[in-house]
Amino acid sequence: MELEQSAEPAALSKMEHMLHEPPRRNWLRKLYRQRHIQVMALLGIAWIILFNYVPMYGIIIAFKDYRIIRTIAEAPWVGLEHFKAFFEDDNFVNVMKNTLGISLIKLIIGFPLPIIFALFLNEIRSLRYKKAIQTISYLPHFLSWVVLGGILTTWLADVGIINNILLALNLIKEPISYLAEPDYFWGIIITSDIWKELGWSAIIYLAAISSVSPDLYEAATIDGAGRFQKMWYVTLPSIKGTISILFILAVSGVLNSNFDQILVLRNALNESASNVIDIYVYQTGMLSGRFSYSTAVGLFKSVIALILLLIANSVTKKLNNTSLF
Repeated sequence: MELEQSAEPAALSKMEHMLHEPPRRNWLRKLYRQRHIQVMALLGIAWIILFNYVPMYGIIIAFKDYRIIRTIAEAPWVGLEHFKAFFEDDNFVNVMKNTLGISLIKLIIGFPLPIIFALFLNEIRSLRYKKAIQTISYLPHFLSWVVLGGILTTWLADVGIINNILLALNLIKEPISYLAEPDYFWGIIITSDIWKELGWSAIIYLAAISSVSPDLYEAATIDGAGRFQKMWYVTLPSIKGTISILFILAVSGVLNSNFDQILVLRNALNESASNVIDIYVYQTGMLSGRFSYSTAVGLFKSVIALILLLIANSVTKKLNNTSLF
């Protein structure tokens, strides 16, 4: 009994000492306790610094007249000349039109579809049937665009399966070379991208839906709500935070037109519809050797993406108090 009574003041004294301990010492003590976790995190941090932050030094060549025969430090400064040249380039309007056109249509159509797909998939009661649909919808994501590009090129050829089906149904009178017609290119790009990523994009929404409390559904059932009413009044409001975060990321990536996909499907005949900003950077930088100019175009794209990210983050924060930061 006496030992317990003597231990209590000692414990209280230790607690008071910890409370009045300087914040820096508290932080160091916590860091020491988590030293094993910190060591494991060091590899990831080193990877990010080495491959994400160190290469950012190369951004300065956007403001220099860099040539591969000399170092970056030796290249003379030219200020904003490369940016001015891009804005005055004859391809500028076409590049921005294709980039924004493809990306905005993908955003408008492709963003809500995985949400709708996840909502309806969640309503399937047969576990076996549900898993089968999930597997089938996920599989295209794991195919590279090189493989899918070859498949689409074969299907969309004059003698391909698409033309054969349409001719058999008398929907067209003669075969169409879809990839040779610029008018069809946007539709092919948008449709194939949505088909490839629909199931995979729905995974996050399905995970968010699975965390919704069953009590909310039970209360809705007692109130007489049907399946569609539960989706609208229970499920959607419960996952609006997830939707908001993914919407912010989607808006910030609106200038990304999926380089791999467009590279394997484009050709000289559809160039007027396939010349997006990523392809333009690739052509001017890797093929033409205009490294400073292509870096300036890439930096322009990154700055616009950052501005869109900040705007989307601010809007969603005001609308439903959800944001990235």
